[in-house]
Amino acid sequence: MSIRLGIDLGGTKIELIAIDPTGRECWRRREATPQGDYQGTLDTILQLVSQVEREIGKTGSVGIGTPGAISRATGRLKNSNSICLNGQPLIEDLEHMLQRPVRMANDADCFALSEASDGSAAGLPVVFGVILGTGVGGGIVVNGRLLQGPNAIAGEWGHNPLPWPRADEIPGPECYCGKRGCIETFLSGPGLARDFLQHAGQSLAGVEILSRAEAGDAEAEAAFQRYEDRLARGLAHVINLLDPDAIVLGGGLSNCARLYDEVPKRWGRYVFSDRVDTLLLPPLHGDSSGVRGAAWLWG
Repeated sequence: MSIRLGIDLGGTKIELIAIDPTGRECWRRREATPQGDYQGTLDTILQLVSQVEREIGKTGSVGIGTPGAISRATGRLKNSNSICLNGQPLIEDLEHMLQRPVRMANDADCFALSEASDGSAAGLPVVFGVILGTGVGGGIVVNGRLLQGPNAIAGEWGHNPLPWPRADEIPGPECYCGKRGCIETFLSGPGLARDFLQHAGQSLAGVEILSRAEAGDAEAEAAFQRYEDRLARGLAHVINLLDPDAIVLGGGLSNCARLYDEVPKRWGRYVFSDRVDTLLLPPLHGDSSGVRGAAWLWG
């Protein structure tokens, strides 16, 4: 097959791109996700694949990135925020409709694979990709291959407790997973907003907090310094376990340029080494990394 098709199956939109063997994008299209409609979701994917192959005149491999993971116990999707997909034989149904094998991975895994394949960490042996958005996810790529693990949760650092917690961080906010003090509750966009509300008494989104910090607002600056220290602690834990060559940030908060200077300044005190050579990098492909990584599942 000379082209790779990548599909980002999200809660609000389904996006498909086609890339050639060099990684050059040659087609892109998106459609709204049929809300709560499993069969409608399958039909939309079939429509997009059929359309691109008709227009390009070639058949492609199909990779899909989506929140959640395929359960090794049942072969069905679990942990997706698109509730209608959970418990469904998604891969089996798509392979039947598309008449070919389909590969699927978590959206954070696809982000990591994209940035390790031809993104900002291309060519590095061990890459940890991080999503800092509505939630906090992660993916691991070793020598160009995605590491998923027997439980399909490799890289899920967001549901570990925030390491080295301060007294005022215990027991931590409640997490949807049923525990308290998860990294996600501190480092997600809503986590940053919650922290600012708690300390400043105002409800602002992360981008607004950053804007105020850059304008010299003391409360916003303090919130970002707390965020940077928590991110440094969380990533230091990853470095102590995985020792990656690079960590690439994705998601909305990855657009905060100061993180790439401030976090490495802070994480050395938590890493079990005399120096830290791990790189902290912004994504080369930005919001396109997830869908590109889905295509690279057939790399």
